[in-house]
Amino acid sequence: MPPFIKTNFHTHSTFCDGKSTLEESVISAIQKQIKILGFSGHSVYPAFFDTCNMKIEDFTEYTKQIRLLKEKYKEQIEILLGFEADFVPSVTKPDFYAYREFNPDFLIGSVHYLRQNEQTDNNFFAVDNSPQNFIEGFKTIYNGSIKELIGHYFSTQRQMLNEGNFTIIGHPDLVRKFNGTLKLFTEKEDWYIAELKETAKAIKKAGVIAEINTGAISRGYDVIYPSEYFLSLLHENYVPVTINSDCHDCRYLDCAFDKAMIMAKKAGYDELACLKEKKVIFQKIEY
Repeated sequence: MPPFIKTNFHTHSTFCDGKSTLEESVISAIQKQIKILGFSGHSVYPAFFDTCNMKIEDFTEYTKQIRLLKEKYKEQIEILLGFEADFVPSVTKPDFYAYREFNPDFLIGSVHYLRQNEQTDNNFFAVDNSPQNFIEGFKTIYNGSIKELIGHYFSTQRQMLNEGNFTIIGHPDLVRKFNGTLKLFTEKEDWYIAELKETAKAIKKAGVIAEINTGAISRGYDVIYPSEYFLSLLHENYVPVTINSDCHDCRYLDCAFDKAMIMAKKAGYDELACLKEKKVIFQKIEY
């Protein structure tokens, strides 16, 4: 059996809201024996809002630098050019055609922002900004209805899956990031389970890879996306998975990968999806 290929396809840098430069992340990845590293700068191309996203004028330089690093370190690591492309209805969506001038190796499709009215509302509610921001939006935008907020989040994800064209769905239940602290709902409620089941089917239909995302752990939140139950639903729907750190600091490129592998095995997975030379391959979980 070929050796296990350690990978991470969700990596941010100083081009967006990351703390490490592209090259610092490459060097760290080599030290951590990561064999394939994918960069995925936050983007709402061709629009722009929120300081966490790349500026439009930086896309060309970001692409250029990654390609230079690909060549410089080609004997030590495979480097992939990607974007974490946000879905904001009527504004931007993760779509290879929209990003065609940059010729990315992959796209991560994610929902960070919710918009009450696609045509008239220019206020964007970020579901993962802070517990305080979440509470404010929950009370003022959704009139104190957590069911309405979460329903809007998952329906927006399903719209992205239906309209987009991308490789990996990012942190598919990000909306629960602060619930361990805020305790606004329990994940065993029937309405919440129904949202997960419908979304798992939509992920399967879209034919994308789902990530097991450990990024919140490096930022002090004891949560991995998706939840164990959601991950089991993805397995039931034959959705392939990969493990990503959603890294914003190169010290944490492989943060909690051991925990993620245990979760995957518990959910029934025995292999992980891997992007190599623009193709999806599968490898046995090494744990």
